Amino acid sequence: MFVVVYSTAEDEEEAKRIARKLVEEDLAACVNLWPIRSVYEWGGELCEDEEYALLVKTTAERAEEVVERIVELHSYETPAVLVLPVLGGFEGFLEWIREQTR
Repeated sequence: MFVVVYSTAEDEEEAKRIARKLVEEDLAACVNLWPIRSVYEWGGELCEDEEYALLVKTTAERAEEVVERIVELHSYETPAVLVLPVLGGFEGFLEWIREQTR
């Protein structure tokens, strides 16, 4: 089974650093990064910040390790990290993910 792990980072530099580590350590086959704007409440205050989103492609077997590694590498006290199931996809691409995360 495959999953995508969604997370956010403070800026592009942090997002790239996390993405590179995940791929170098064979925890992720690929990580997509893009700029986003987040609106949230923190400490009773309404906040709006520019961040970077990460979409990590990996296997269900590696998901827990990916979450732990993101938390270790992250600058936030409470980083957003969600594991989302992949219900299907192009088999060739899914096989590539499997091979890259062994």
